[in-house]
Amino acid sequence: MSVAFRRESDEEHLEPVFELPIPPGPNLVTGRGLALIAAKVDALEAQVAAAADAEAAKPLRRELRYWHTRRATAIETAPRGDGVVGFGSRVTLVLAGKERTVTLVGDDEAEPAAGLLAFSAPLARAMMGAEAGETLPFNGREDAIEIVAVG
Repeated sequence: MSVAFRRESDEEHLEPVFELPIPPGPNLVTGRGLALIAAKVDALEAQVAAAADAEAAKPLRRELRYWHTRRATAIETAPRGDGVVGFGSRVTLVLAGKERTVTLVGDDEAEPAAGLLAFSAPLARAMMGAEAGETLPFNGREDAIEIVAVG
């Protein structure tokens, strides 16, 4: 019989399941971010304990490993507070003619629609070290970002 018609098991044809990717660089978090990580770990541990069987718990355990790693590597960092854009800063800026306010937070805490921007995001990296009144290059334009206020 041809090898094409032989089927040993369904398991050998499944795609491998890799660990969830950890963002590169330091795991800076705000106090709020650290609390969110702890809450996520607690919720996932409860879901794993309540899982019906080992197969149902597999994806939960995978996600739990990610959050355990993020909690273990978290570096709680306070905002600078000196008027210079840095981690934890609340920045009011004008970009593409629109004024908006963002707070620079950790990767896992980021929620751009709510004004929480990851410190590793391109826009955040472009603003790092700037002060109110400065105009900064971004996306190929020399005066794309105007920093209005830093808190």
